[in-house]
Amino acid sequence: MSGTKKLVIVESPTKMKSIAGYLGDGYEVLSSVGHIRDLAEPKKLPAEVKKGSLGKFAVDIDNDFEPYYVVSDTKKKTVAELKRALKDADELLLATDEDREGEAIAWHLLQVLKPKVPVKRMVFHEITKDAILAAKDNTRELNDSLVDAQETRRILDRVYGYEISPVLWRKVGPGLSAGRVQSAATRLVVDRERERLAFVAASYWDLTAEVTPADAESSFEAKLVRLDGTRIATGRDFDDNGTLTAKVRQLDEASATALAASLSAETTSARISNLETKPYSRRPAAPFITSTLQQEAARKLRFSARQTMSVAQSLYENGYITYMRTDSVSLSKQATDAARAQARSLYGDDAVPEKPRLYSGKSKNAQEAHEAIRPSGDTFRTPQQVKNALHGNDFKLYELIWKRTVASQMADAKGQTATVTVEAELQGSEVAKSAELTASGTVITFRGFLAAYEEGQDEVRGDRDKNAKLPPMTEGQAAALADVEAKGHETSPPPRYTEASLTKRLEELGIGRPSTYAQILSTIVDRGYVTQRGTALVPNWIAFSVVRLLEEHFSDLVEYDFTAGMEEDLDRIAAGDARRADWLNAFYFGNDRHAGLRHVVDNLGEIDAREINSVRIDDQITLRIGKYGPYLEVIDDDATPDAATGEIPVRRVNIPQDLAPDELTLAKAHELKDAPVVHDRELGQNPENGKSIVVKDGRFGPYVTELEPEPETPAEDAPKKKSTKKAPKPRTASLFKSMSPETVDLEQALQLLSLPRVVGEDPESGDPITAQNGRFGPYLKKGTDSRSLQSEEQIFDIDLAGALEIFAQPKYGGRRASSALKEFEEDPESGKPVRVKDGRFGPYVTDGTTNVTIPKGEDPQDMTFERAVQMLADKRAKGPAKPRKKAPAKKSTAKKAPAKKTAAKTSTSAKKSTTSSAE
Repeated sequence: MSGTKKLVIVESPTKMKSIAGYLGDGYEVLSSVGHIRDLAEPKKLPAEVKKGSLGKFAVDIDNDFEPYYVVSDTKKKTVAELKRALKDADELLLATDEDREGEAIAWHLLQVLKPKVPVKRMVFHEITKDAILAAKDNTRELNDSLVDAQETRRILDRVYGYEISPVLWRKVGPGLSAGRVQSAATRLVVDRERERLAFVAASYWDLTAEVTPADAESSFEAKLVRLDGTRIATGRDFDDNGTLTAKVRQLDEASATALAASLSAETTSARISNLETKPYSRRPAAPFITSTLQQEAARKLRFSARQTMSVAQSLYENGYITYMRTDSVSLSKQATDAARAQARSLYGDDAVPEKPRLYSGKSKNAQEAHEAIRPSGDTFRTPQQVKNALHGNDFKLYELIWKRTVASQMADAKGQTATVTVEAELQGSEVAKSAELTASGTVITFRGFLAAYEEGQDEVRGDRDKNAKLPPMTEGQAAALADVEAKGHETSPPPRYTEASLTKRLEELGIGRPSTYAQILSTIVDRGYVTQRGTALVPNWIAFSVVRLLEEHFSDLVEYDFTAGMEEDLDRIAAGDARRADWLNAFYFGNDRHAGLRHVVDNLGEIDAREINSVRIDDQITLRIGKYGPYLEVIDDDATPDAATGEIPVRRVNIPQDLAPDELTLAKAHELKDAPVVHDRELGQNPENGKSIVVKDGRFGPYVTELEPEPETPAEDAPKKKSTKKAPKPRTASLFKSMSPETVDLEQALQLLSLPRVVGEDPESGDPITAQNGRFGPYLKKGTDSRSLQSEEQIFDIDLAGALEIFAQPKYGGRRASSALKEFEEDPESGKPVRVKDGRFGPYVTDGTTNVTIPKGEDPQDMTFERAVQMLADKRAKGPAKPRKKAPAKKSTAKKAPAKKTAAKTSTSAKKSTTSSAE
């Protein structure tokens, strides 16, 4: 048929433009913009299926866990466009990503579009002309096993979350969630904080000295290691209880100080007693996989995991790097040759080993993408060559990937490591008769791969040896000691996890997969389980409650080995070695090795919410995790039992918001308990209504409030009426930072309670301009527009002229007149320009209709068009915010789950679908 084309469907608008240019005429390339359908929300199921086993999860657990899918309202327009394009096509090429998620997107497209033309699966791991043309000529069939693995994970996450999260809501707090990987990750962070809480520091001393060999022109620093042949204690010799674990000598301050004096004495003689030289060799690191890229970008570039993946996605879709979700460290011959050629041209023939380096990963099942992350093409573009095309974070990450890839095919670094021992004879010392000091130094004689790249390191515990620059010397040579200094040390607790080290630990345990790490790290922060302090991940107290409940009542599900085992099972399904339905049945209903989630939930018994949310500190102090945050429940020293009930009265003490869990030591708890109690102080009465004004100290700081009068007590014989009126909420206002509860007066309190203050009306629009205090400080508001004020005092001082002057200035100072931080082209769904803006509650992405907040940890300036489009699509898929009152139910147009049917005749084998699609 004349005029027909081959239809190619990808999942990204950026990919669409790049691939269309390579394929040329005869091909139409369109984008699905991610998934076109997903599991239905159970509450939105049609009434006829809601009563059955589908009703709880939108998964038919009694029928081999068949899922009920729906096309979201936001994707119906996309589906319609794809169907229209398919009518004029003589072949359909599904060109989504080559991992499980991409395979699932392709399968959903096949199920919804129901093509009547041949269908082929087109896969590639880089977007270059050669790769795309090769993929076009080497298509394959859809891999049902990969689809099964992704579908199993999606169903597993739905069942896991929908069964366990309600328990958390009832016993810990609303809005919490559980997930098979997120809960394990949260437990890791909590376990580390528990280790820090239980940690007992030990003190030890050592000393250093400047050693100058006789006739030498330079000196070096050496460290004391032995006294009378016995090694002295270092930080590595203590366990986390502060106990020595080796037969060593522990120096205290007095001994170290006395020893320093003896070594400095003129009567002390020293000589070079031993000089040992060994060859040094160091291999380059393997090319990046997803997890190591996230770790190294965090160390070197300070990127969050989500930020790294967002930038990597952009680089991949624009043809600069290969596919970024992989746990394979191998390189193709094409890539190996390119890296070796580039290393040879830039660093010389000696920089490249005789044979190519071959890498094998530790992953038990390197997922579907068959190569490490590297620059694309058969000739790598150097950072200098892409400098004009890539900017900011895109350039930084490309340069990191390029360096790592080239270095991976370069020669080992070579050198010599020398270790010198200095022996000193002590005269008249009561501490020891002899002392040995050592120093080590490595001299690199051939830099090899270090000329291109050196891998970063995470924080480590204990003492690190310094690399000393050693002068020429010989054994037996006399030496002089100077600047002898005794140094005290304390052992340090295990370092908190960072995003990089947590990703590394999850990978070591086999929990999660490359495509999930960034999302998991974001989830535990967004859910309030973890707060970032710099790069450190600090658990909040609510995470302790969640983990404790899961450990005590869902122990298997948060066991690291069990969670890792689930990942291995999903890999087996992906390889076609296990059936989806069999595995889900065993997980949910149980088998010989596992009780089953359903059995555990049905037999939970009574869970003491108060106990789950309590941490006993001592007999007088208990930490409680309440609805509005943690607090201390204390029993005062002079407390006496109540005469009527016999209960001992307790007092609440607020915990500072910035106090980390491991900082709430017994001493700190008693310090908070013994701090002077800030009692409510009455300031007077409001002359307008006679209500009392009181200053109080709350969880978020001091504030003033207007007390409502006590309701009148009805007569005893009066009939009781059920009141439908809610008690009026008292007016409150936080004190300014310049105010204190001890000095604030009635006049100031009344001013605070009168806010927001009307400054005047805008002469052009007639909108009132108000001055007020907010979460992010003082500001002016006019309609939907706002401007920050420089100080809280301006709230009461600024006049209309001053306010109009501020509104006349660009909202973001001299940066730009536009209110957008970044501007992109039109959104493929709405057709409206996409912008990144800074709002009252932080930066957000908008197309003028849909707004979505940018998560914490992501820099708005690093937002890419692809990431913005995906965020908007995800927000639309969730639908509008829930209304306070339920709207009348509308008749659903969703169809009943049809009987099993065969897919349309295509050149690709289509998986049998028993799911329903409300299109």
